[in-house]
Amino acid sequence: MAASILIPSCGPKPHGTADRPVEARNGMVSSGHPLATKAGLDVLREGGNAVDAAVTVGFALAVTLPSAGNIGGGGFMVIHDAASGETVALDYREKAPLAGHRDMFLDENGDADPEKSQFSYWAVGIPGSVAGMAAALEKYGTISLERAIQPAIELAENGFPVDEYLARSLKNLKKRMGKSPASMDIFYKDGGVPYEVGDIIVQKDLAWSLGQIAEHGPDAFYRGEVGKRIAADMKAHGGLITAEDLAAYEAVVREPVRGTYRGYDVLSMPPPSSGGVHLIQMLNLLEAYPLGKWGHNSPETIHVMAECMKLAYADRSEFLGDSDFVPVPIAGLTSRAYADQLRQTIRLDRARPSSEIKPGQPGRYESPSTTHYSVMDRYGNAVSTTTTLNFSYGTGITAAGTGILLNNEMDDFSSKPGSPNAYGLLGNEYNAIAPGKRMLSCMTPTILLKNGRAWLVTGSPGGSRIITTTLQIVLNVVDHGMNVREATDAVRIHHQWMPDHINVEKGLPAATIRALEAKGQTVVEDGSMGVTQTIMWDGKRFYGAADKRITSSTAMGY
Repeated sequence: MAASILIPSCGPKPHGTADRPVEARNGMVSSGHPLATKAGLDVLREGGNAVDAAVTVGFALAVTLPSAGNIGGGGFMVIHDAASGETVALDYREKAPLAGHRDMFLDENGDADPEKSQFSYWAVGIPGSVAGMAAALEKYGTISLERAIQPAIELAENGFPVDEYLARSLKNLKKRMGKSPASMDIFYKDGGVPYEVGDIIVQKDLAWSLGQIAEHGPDAFYRGEVGKRIAADMKAHGGLITAEDLAAYEAVVREPVRGTYRGYDVLSMPPPSSGGVHLIQMLNLLEAYPLGKWGHNSPETIHVMAECMKLAYADRSEFLGDSDFVPVPIAGLTSRAYADQLRQTIRLDRARPSSEIKPGQPGRYESPSTTHYSVMDRYGNAVSTTTTLNFSYGTGITAAGTGILLNNEMDDFSSKPGSPNAYGLLGNEYNAIAPGKRMLSCMTPTILLKNGRAWLVTGSPGGSRIITTTLQIVLNVVDHGMNVREATDAVRIHHQWMPDHINVEKGLPAATIRALEAKGQTVVEDGSMGVTQTIMWDGKRFYGAADKRITSSTAMGY
């Protein structure tokens, strides 16, 4: 058994100093928890590649960041292989069970029932994380699955200290978790008493599940003892996922969505994520504007960003879904000709009301609370990974005897065309529920190449704000010349077409807000947006920045 993992007492500071990123020469990992980051970095030190480290981080986050990293969900991984120059997109998004159907979340009046789609056993999509991480390791890694999972097993079996974020989130979500006796047994002390900072939390059932996967591979989860317990718990509570659903699940390797921005190649996630498509669509729109000259978060810059965001999210509502089921016009949405046509509707002096904006016609141009972590290695490989349970702690339900929290990803489907989901996003027939279909996502794991070499790796959680958060990291580095620490710390904004207002984090100057309002924008001050994990390679060194919006986020290199 490998040595126990400890938070290092020396080496680079976990977040870097103010305005300065973490620096390293040989490799870097940035994730939502220091113990997961350290586990991945240990693999890089041993000679493993970025995929080896990413899979190790993913399993460790299932233990240390249960609100988002749990293996009861799914995600996406963009992988750049330096030796071949190939970049692939690995899709392990959850699927609707075979018993799922279009109107399953409608009440007797034909209205969407959020309680059923968000907090019941019916809300659970078939989990994909185990299949995805195992496939990544088998296809692109060099270490065994047992080695990748070992740190997670130790952390679950022996426990780890509760940090401020975990303690606060469990206190805030006790009501949701209280519906599941298994969740209460794991995440609270006797009598439902919340854990305090510094307490040791042990997850014996999860250690057993991870041990089964380490010994028997992903079959343990989809056909073996872990899967049997999940299916039994589903059946006992009227859930829809069966042993047949689990056995039929597969992760899929897809072509990434590709674009360019000011000389950099941009590679991101294709459908069933909307992230890559609309990131590139917005970059195409914005490339015509002198953002660097206008300045970061100037009224002019924010205004055109918001107008471009409106157009992209309007298209998202109509044209995005699982491309295995519906004909998503990817080439049209990401074409420069379509961006040129849309840009003609943008006025620099005046906001266009969202009520006047409708989904466009991208087919005309057809041609030939989630967590994110980033890894780059000394060989030039890069991995950008975003995984999710949808809400923080998903449904709040733990499958009895497994220690595995279950997602509520079925709410990401359009329960009723034209009705918003929990994030206020509108959807249509393309994202309607169907058996075996993957629900639409905003996750945007992204890699930028410079002269063919991985240069920037980034991504974020944040629901509907994931795409715009990732966009702003790219703009901050490329247009505004920020280092990755400055780009991460900068105030963020967001517009998603409906509702018609710009959300802004605290810290935007009052004069800027007044100037935006003078253009007809409605500005709403909001809480923090996203938790990015960003790494950049300048040809000699790696520079990393873990987002301080969650205190446990940590970047480490060596």
